[in-house]
Amino acid sequence: MNLRQMQYFVAIAEDGSISRSAERLLVAQPSLSAQIKSLEAELGGPVFERIPRGVRLTAAGKAFLPEARAAITHAANATRNARSVLGLKGGELEVATITSVAFGILPSAFQIWHQHYPAATIALREYTDRNALAEAVRMGVADIAVGPQPAQWRGPIIELGWEQFVVIVASTDPLARTTNPVPLSALADRDWVLFGPGHGLSDLILEACAAAGFVPRRTVQTTQVAAASHLAAAGLGVTLIPENVAPAGLQAATRPVKPPLVRKLFAYTRSEWPPLATTFVEALQRLRWPTKPDDATVIP
Repeated sequence: MNLRQMQYFVAIAEDGSISRSAERLLVAQPSLSAQIKSLEAELGGPVFERIPRGVRLTAAGKAFLPEARAAITHAANATRNARSVLGLKGGELEVATITSVAFGILPSAFQIWHQHYPAATIALREYTDRNALAEAVRMGVADIAVGPQPAQWRGPIIELGWEQFVVIVASTDPLARTTNPVPLSALADRDWVLFGPGHGLSDLILEACAAAGFVPRRTVQTTQVAAASHLAAAGLGVTLIPENVAPAGLQAATRPVKPPLVRKLFAYTRSEWPPLATTFVEALQRLRWPTKPDDATVIP
């Protein structure tokens, strides 16, 4: 089998139709079918089952799909890494991260990095929580991941720094009249802007509030980190986000939590640092990372 057959197989699996995949890939349908038949002959059985409106994976196809995707990703990474080593600065840096880091931290790092590698491009892959991020990197996605510490990581990993969490309240809220840190327990009776199930910040907020002795009362649910700040500014409820995510010029009050809530962020990769990823780590380390307060509560 060859890489092209795997690419065709993955495309059909995603589209659920040989004709749609042929159109998308700009390949004649008979040629596409012939490549799949050749793949099936080598595997020793069918990978697709025909249904009235297309095809679906057989048990063998389902077992083959994850590794086929990984092989395609590894091949793309190998090409990109080789070009980088050969000094082709017009390569691509693929970065995987969680949504809050993508919005709050990475833009500044990208700006620093792009000044030194203006001909290179950036591909950003965003995930809702650290577990999904780590699993994607294990499967071959991205040259570098930036996010909270992954569980039981065996590849290279570098500590970057701390991020501190703050409460966002509307400018009309009584809490906006003081600059004092806010105990989470003082927000037990407030409405909250929360994140959807499976979102990393959702679990973080629920656990922090549980430690403070209450369950937050949701009025609005969003999957967008930036939207949460604006919804809180509109008076729909308080929210808890990393300080670096709060948009500049937000018409709301940003208050630290008492005791401070902090989270450490890391950069990591699968096995060895690709050349462009190494340069991006250097850009991340040049950022101004907050120091950890002595009385801070560390959250995962």
